[in-house]
Amino acid sequence: MNTQLKWLVSVIFLFLMTGCIWSSNVKRDVEKETVSCFNNLKGLVPDCADPYILSHEGKYYLYGTGGRNGIRVYQSDDLANWSGAVGASDGLALDSTDVWGNHSFWAPEVYLLDGKFYMFYSVMEHLAIAESESPLGPFIQKEKKPLHLDTKEIDSHLFIDTDGKKYLYFVRFTGGNEVWMAEMLDDLSGIKEQTLTRCFGVSQAWEMTTKKPVAKVTEGPFMLKHNNLYYLFYSANHFKSQDYAVGYAISESPFGPFRKYENNPILIGDGKTIFGTGHHSFFKSNSGQMYIVYHSHKSGEDVQPRITCLDRCGFEKDGRNKPDKFVVYGPTTTPQPVK
Repeated sequence: MNTQLKWLVSVIFLFLMTGCIWSSNVKRDVEKETVSCFNNLKGLVPDCADPYILSHEGKYYLYGTGGRNGIRVYQSDDLANWSGAVGASDGLALDSTDVWGNHSFWAPEVYLLDGKFYMFYSVMEHLAIAESESPLGPFIQKEKKPLHLDTKEIDSHLFIDTDGKKYLYFVRFTGGNEVWMAEMLDDLSGIKEQTLTRCFGVSQAWEMTTKKPVAKVTEGPFMLKHNNLYYLFYSANHFKSQDYAVGYAISESPFGPFRKYENNPILIGDGKTIFGTGHHSFFKSNSGQMYIVYHSHKSGEDVQPRITCLDRCGFEKDGRNKPDKFVVYGPTTTPQPVK
C-alpha cells in the first residue's frame, strides 16, 4: 500500500472512531438528561384519595382511600412511574378479613417503628391500627377492634415529637368535622384519655365556601415540627366542593392552642383545570426534597375517581419576628421533574 493510500485509510479510521466516541458521549448525555416527570392532570395512580407515601429502603409506597374491601398499596422507584396494586392480599396491603370492620376504609398512614410497620386508618367512621412485617402487608389486627367502639372518628395521624412522645391527631364529628388530639400510650394500644384535646374547627372565611356542597369541615390533620414550633395542617370545606383546600395553624405546644395562618389556604385549585385539592400528607424524596401528596377531583364536573397529585413544598422566611411560613409550589398542572 503506497504512502498516500495509507494516509487516507488512517484518516478515515480516525474519523470513524471519533464519530463513534462522539455518538457514544451524546447517547450518555441524553441518558443523563432523561428525567422522570409526574403530571397532576393525569395523577400518579387511578382512584387513590387521601394519599400517603412511605419512603423505605429507596422505594416509595403509596396508600390511600379507594379499595372496597381494604386498602391498596402501590410501589415506585422514582415517584413518577408506579406499579399496579401490589399488596400481599390480592393487591391489598390491608384486607377486611384481617381486621375489625368490613367497609369504608379511609385515609391510611404507615409508619416503621421498632422494625414493624403500623397502619393507622379509618374504618366505618372509627379509628383503627393494624401491623405488618412488610410495607406491602398483610396488615392485621391481633385483637380486632377500633380505638373507640362508641365514638365516631376519622383521619388519624401519628406524630412523634423530638422527645419520643407519641401524639394522635384525628377528627371527631363535634359541631361539624373538627380536629382533636391526644397523647398515645407508648405501645400504641390506645390514647391517654385524660389528654384528649380539641384543636380547632371552622373559623376562617375560606373554610366557609358557598360552593355546594357546603359543610363545616376541618379534617385530614398532619403535623410538622419546625424551629420548635408545631405546624398542624388540615383540609377544609366538603370534600366534594371545588374549594376543598389545605391550610395550617401554629402552636408552641403539640396540645395547642393553635392560631391559624393568616394567608390560608396554602393549596387550592385554580378553578380552571384542577379542583378540590386536599387531604394531603408530607414526605421527603430520596434526594431530600420535601413533597406534599394530595388528591384532586377528576374534573370540574366530576369528583370521582379522585386523582393523586404531587408537588414540592417547604418552609420559607416570612419577615422579621414572624414564624417561617410554609409554601406549596403548586398545584402544578404541567409535567414536573422529580427531585
